[in-house]
Amino acid sequence: MTSAASSAPHGVGAQPFSRGVRRAFRRNIEGWLFASPWIVGFILWTLGPMVASLIIAFTEWDLISSPRWVGLANIQGMFHDELVAKSLIVTTNYAFISVPLHIIFGLALALLLNTRIIGLRFYRTAFYLPSVLSGVAVALLWRWLFSTEFGLFNALLSYLGIRGPSWLGDPNWALPSLILMSLWGVGAGAIIYLAGLQGIPTDLYEAAEVDGARGWERFWHITLPMMTPVLFFQLVTGIIGALQVFTQAYIMTNGGPNNATLFFLLYLYRNAFQYFRMGYASALAWVLFLYILVLTLIVYRSSNLWVYYEGEERGR
Repeated sequence: MTSAASSAPHGVGAQPFSRGVRRAFRRNIEGWLFASPWIVGFILWTLGPMVASLIIAFTEWDLISSPRWVGLANIQGMFHDELVAKSLIVTTNYAFISVPLHIIFGLALALLLNTRIIGLRFYRTAFYLPSVLSGVAVALLWRWLFSTEFGLFNALLSYLGIRGPSWLGDPNWALPSLILMSLWGVGAGAIIYLAGLQGIPTDLYEAAEVDGARGWERFWHITLPMMTPVLFFQLVTGIIGALQVFTQAYIMTNGGPNNATLFFLLYLYRNAFQYFRMGYASALAWVLFLYILVLTLIVYRSSNLWVYYEGEERGR
């Protein structure tokens, strides 16, 4: 009895705490179990290959013989490789032209889809549909459209008495052709813009209308500032995506003519799987990673100047 009486207060006070701790521990275990597929996949398919490529970047490896440690030789070799600078310039030009075009046309399309017109659901589906098609199939389709012999574009131009250019065969037209083709997927961005447009409070437009603001003034002073978080998201993801273009150049031009469409990722692929220079290709991959990281940080830092978040003071 003495033992029971002495242990009862401790048991009564500690039991609720222990039950709460057990419940919290169980919730943590459940949370980790739910997240474990992603964690395992990230370690196996993202973090692991990144660490491996970082190590391989300091070696010379042809996939057949054992890797040989060469230190910074791959990095030094890039400064003497003209195609590295060429591919970097081509990729940068593509990104700096295509990303703004995507933003402008995507926002304009979203503004049209945000109006009350007949068949609006059909138009939204039709514009988004190209985004779900295979990249290889789209590339093959556009190669036919750009064909100088039986392509649709030159056929339409011939009706106007204009002789169409050799879209993919002319170094001056090859990269603009791929930029034009990239607008095929503008519908995916328009859906995101559309979601942002429908999230703008209508009372802002009503107040502006009372003050006599017209359509352009409402767009400039209400729509555009409220859409800046969406524009920021689209700009960052657009830059990252544009700097990793591969399929179009590989299928349609294979980097030609005269390396006019030699994108950085295509040159990386050639070194890895055609020239079997895995060490050099891994070094190129890390250069591309750092380049994307720097551009992303620049855009992120500049966001304080032009991105407006509702409820926050500007510049904070």
